[in-house]
Amino acid sequence: MEKNEIIEILLDWNYWGNYKDDSIERPEYLERIRGLAKTKEIVIIKGVRRSGKSTITAQFIRKLIEEKKTAPERTLIVNFEDPRFYDLNLNTLNKVYESYLEKVQAVPEYVILDEVQEIAGWEKFARFLMEAKKINVIITGSSSKLLSEEYATLISGRHVDIEVFPLSFKEFIFFKGLRINKEVEKIKERYRIKGYLREYMEFGGFPKISLVGEMEKKAILQGYFEDILIKDVQKRFNIKEVHKLEQLAKYYLTNISSLHSFNKIKNILNVSLDTVERFSRYFSVARLFFFVPKFSFSLKEQILNPKKVYCIDVGLRNSVGFKFSEDLGKITENIVFLSLLERENEGDIFYWKNTKHEVDFVIKEKKEKIKALIQVCWNSSKEETKKREMESLIEASEQLNCNRLMVITEDYEKEEEYKGKTIHFIPLWKWLLR
Repeated sequence: MEKNEIIEILLDWNYWGNYKDDSIERPEYLERIRGLAKTKEIVIIKGVRRSGKSTITAQFIRKLIEEKKTAPERTLIVNFEDPRFYDLNLNTLNKVYESYLEKVQAVPEYVILDEVQEIAGWEKFARFLMEAKKINVIITGSSSKLLSEEYATLISGRHVDIEVFPLSFKEFIFFKGLRINKEVEKIKERYRIKGYLREYMEFGGFPKISLVGEMEKKAILQGYFEDILIKDVQKRFNIKEVHKLEQLAKYYLTNISSLHSFNKIKNILNVSLDTVERFSRYFSVARLFFFVPKFSFSLKEQILNPKKVYCIDVGLRNSVGFKFSEDLGKITENIVFLSLLERENEGDIFYWKNTKHEVDFVIKEKKEKIKALIQVCWNSSKEETKKREMESLIEASEQLNCNRLMVITEDYEKEEEYKGKTIHFIPLWKWLLR
């Protein structure tokens, strides 16, 4: 590529050029990136496609400029998904850097390389900027293309990672223009919050989806699903059996928040066990699906037992999978899982099951201590259903020596004593905003 071509592209993506950003901020991610940037290691921002990685990174640079912690000219953002880039190789990376230096006449403090992982040798370039030039380097890309086991060796452990998810419910209502800063505001706005919760349960939390009209949502979500399936799974792992891949993905989407045995799935879909295991692993890498193991102190038992499957976004599930009228409980459980996944980054998530009872979530701290037991029960008005959920919690509580017991409901809120234990019932909307 010629340098004038490169400059033309850079002008459209940089604050010292023509780039204008009016996107809604996601403060929690900005703070986390700020903290990681202080380590002076390469910061790698990954996550499912369309979760907002590039936007958040641009917001981080904008924030630094607004706070006068750097000048626009001392930042460089390179978006390698721009279709005007061609013949991408290590030489192109060096030419991009040289073009910037010649145009701006300044040494950058921050360099953002967006979707750079398609270029062979990008790790050498990133290390050169960090080690030789003492520049803060931030890399962004889809999870399937930024496999830590692949780049960790190449950049010799000189990196820190952050994963970006679609909007949490708290972020979702913020994007809708609702600001909740005090407990009293939650009560005051509860009907509006519940209305947004129904939308969130139907269409999920991808940032763009929260801002477009209902007529557009489904088509965009179907496009996201196809992009993740084809670009982040099929092409990434060179899969020939595309029909089988799509079949398995739709099966999981239809049956979220459920236990799945790979052996049973191979019979249902008429595919080999190896195919189910491989495709499921690829889905996990792409962060399309998550496979939660049964809690056991035996690793062998965790591996051998069925996994509980959740998807990255319930909007994807509702737009692509088959829907049933009784799915609200499954959708609620999936939303709770995603919230736990974001929050419990210092612990592990399991389900618990014995011959008679099951608990949806066991939260285990790194030091082997069980932190909490959580049930999801959308309709707790039936006494029989409520009792079943409490019995399961009590049974697991005694086996796992954990007294923090919770049931997440549609609207029921109370603290109840049952068989000598305290069980907290809390509505989903309140739990998500805590």
